[in-house]
Amino acid sequence: MSEIKSMIDVLFNQPEQELEFMPIVPLGEDELNDEEKSNLPNEVPIIALRNTVLFPNVVLPITVARDKSIQAITQAQKTGKWIGVVAQRDSNEDNPQPDDIYTTGTLAKVVKQLKMPGGDITIFIMGRMRFHIEEYTKTEPYFTAKIKFLEDKFPKEDPEFDATISSIKDYSERITQQSSNTPQEANVLLRNIEQQSFLMHFVASNLGVKLLDKQALLEENNIKTRAERLLQLLQSELQLVELKNEITNKTRTDIDRQQREYFLQQQMKSIRDELGTDPNDREIKDLQKRAEGVKMTDQARELFQKNIEKLERMHPSTPDYSVIYNHLDLILDLPWGVYTEDKYDLKNAQKILDEDHYGMEKIKDRILEYLAVLKLKGDMKSPILCFVGPPGIGKTSLGRSIANAIQRKYVRFSLGGLHDESELRGHRKTYIGAMPGRIVQSIRKIKAANPVFILDEIDKMGHDFRGDPSSALLEILDPEQNNSFYDNYLELEFDLSKVLFIATANSLNDIQPALRDRLEIIQLTGYSIEEKVEIAKRHLIPKQKELHGLSKTPLRFPDKVIAKIIQEYTRESGVRELDRLLAGIMRSVALQVAMENVVAPQVSIELVEKALGKPKFINDIYTKGYPPGVVVGLAWTSVGGDILFIETSLSKGKGVLALTGNLGNVMKESTSTALSYLKAHAEEYKIPQTAFEENDIHVHVPEGATPKDGPSAGITMLTSLASAFTGRKVRPYLAMTGEITLRGQVLPVGGIKEKVLAAKRAGVKEIIMCAQNQRDVEEINKDYIKGVKFSYVTEMKEVLELALMKR
Repeated sequence: MSEIKSMIDVLFNQPEQELEFMPIVPLGEDELNDEEKSNLPNEVPIIALRNTVLFPNVVLPITVARDKSIQAITQAQKTGKWIGVVAQRDSNEDNPQPDDIYTTGTLAKVVKQLKMPGGDITIFIMGRMRFHIEEYTKTEPYFTAKIKFLEDKFPKEDPEFDATISSIKDYSERITQQSSNTPQEANVLLRNIEQQSFLMHFVASNLGVKLLDKQALLEENNIKTRAERLLQLLQSELQLVELKNEITNKTRTDIDRQQREYFLQQQMKSIRDELGTDPNDREIKDLQKRAEGVKMTDQARELFQKNIEKLERMHPSTPDYSVIYNHLDLILDLPWGVYTEDKYDLKNAQKILDEDHYGMEKIKDRILEYLAVLKLKGDMKSPILCFVGPPGIGKTSLGRSIANAIQRKYVRFSLGGLHDESELRGHRKTYIGAMPGRIVQSIRKIKAANPVFILDEIDKMGHDFRGDPSSALLEILDPEQNNSFYDNYLELEFDLSKVLFIATANSLNDIQPALRDRLEIIQLTGYSIEEKVEIAKRHLIPKQKELHGLSKTPLRFPDKVIAKIIQEYTRESGVRELDRLLAGIMRSVALQVAMENVVAPQVSIELVEKALGKPKFINDIYTKGYPPGVVVGLAWTSVGGDILFIETSLSKGKGVLALTGNLGNVMKESTSTALSYLKAHAEEYKIPQTAFEENDIHVHVPEGATPKDGPSAGITMLTSLASAFTGRKVRPYLAMTGEITLRGQVLPVGGIKEKVLAAKRAGVKEIIMCAQNQRDVEEINKDYIKGVKFSYVTEMKEVLELALMKR
């Protein structure tokens, strides 16, 4: 029906002198009578129409550009203006031959001819009668054919046919009302059409259906069958219009930015299609060109080619396009078979380790041994290193030093708080926002398949209903499996066997047993005061001076000042708090420099107290004499060694034992064991049995907000109880650690170096421990424990003899 509007535009936009008024469509044009039919020519010029069919009694404007058609119209103007109009089968054929043209058409009369700019001719033709081409009499310079006319015989007084015509009219009006592309004039025309034949031909002519369907209507000789077919086409057209309106109304109510962009993309797609350009052709060619230089596996190349073929069939505006493109981009970015060359110069490696880390001689030797094995063996199928120790002692930086020593690329992945195994294995592409796992992402980023890969804080992974990432690490850290590591997003196997994995942890207790079995544990202990002084002088102070703009300012820290900061302002195994305190002093100096005040070249204790305040920790508290029942014990924590008091007091009662101080079950059991041992040997220590029955016993460990547990306070508990019941004080400057049994034996405990260094920091001068822990003490540098006496025992009675003073 859009033809009506186009006719109006052509007709009524012409100059007045060139146009006489002519109705667009004759309303109720009479059928040809017998006399007029007898005067119709049997041989007429033929023109072929593209994409349209002319029906009887319908006016059609056409623009003629072909030479054959122009000559045929010129001849028709000379001989009564009759011309045969037939649709061609293929609209793309510029020079149709008789076989390319349908054999059924409409005889038309040229009612108006207009010359258009550019030399083309626009004519208005009115269809009059259907015909069938019997034979072509001439094909040059235009087509001429003998025709046989086909008459339409409409039934009279046929209620069924009348109902069909009425339905055609109703459906047509509904379509024109609901279609936004139909002009208002169409409704007026439909309401005023009376003749059945013209109504059918008018509606069929303006119906937006395929050319093949229109041609079938024209060729149908049975008028009732033609009407029924037309009604079926109208019903389909109405359903389509209603569906379009429903979709339009639905999207109009909740359209948002994303939908708006989608519609714009569709319009751009139509424009590009008209221009004959392929929008994703350049991107696909770029991917294929990049793939030529990538040495991917056969499996990866097969998947790449498969996804490229998918991409070629997609438009960039479709959601899956970006998913597949990003997947292909990941495949090309991964370093398939790209390895950095290792430099196993062990002397240079030792030099780098010494420059980066002070002390830790045993750890450095173990690392050099590991590198020597790699140099001789030539592959990575050896145990995965795991550095275990308190925070701030350089576990992560050791990994970086190893990477520098063998000249490999370095990547760090923090596992702290990780609770979803998809972070390691990747998400499947079907999920919105899916990404590859962090392992593959890191490998992609550094562009090498054999980096030094630090798995930081491996003991702090979580696990819940979303998965257990520690179980996923079993594959990653198993040399027998990680040569075919499968990432869910990548959907391919990637070789991780050349990656040097190094894990770090603060405690082994939180590592899954199966995972721990794959790790070669290297214990890193805390630093002594002497080591911290050297670390501060070599690394921390120069770094802080540079960070605070004091590189050119002469500023020296004497050893005694650094030692004071360490002893009186920090309680840590590492040096992080020391680093922060030095930064505080540097800020104080920087303020004086910025204000152009005189700054002493040497940092004094007064300057330290001015910048940091009064000392936080006083060692005298551990060295004073205390009443009976108070003993100093040694403890190991995740941040290093520490000192703790154990206090026992007796009060009149019924022998009830009370334990306070946030103690764990093991520590409570140690107290019960100590009390049972003391009761069994009461006579030996001159304690009356009635003392246990007539007194309530209260054992307390200060700092109640801090949870405490473990067996190493066993001898401390027994000494505290014995001191309380005998009334004998514990010698000052004394600390102890060890586990006890009911038989009175002393068992070895762990964390000896951290405990000993904590005691040395606190000013303790004598430590009692199990004889089997002597080997642990001998591993500590003697310079770091100078002035501390060690007493090694095997039985509890030895502890009491050494610890308790005479009455």
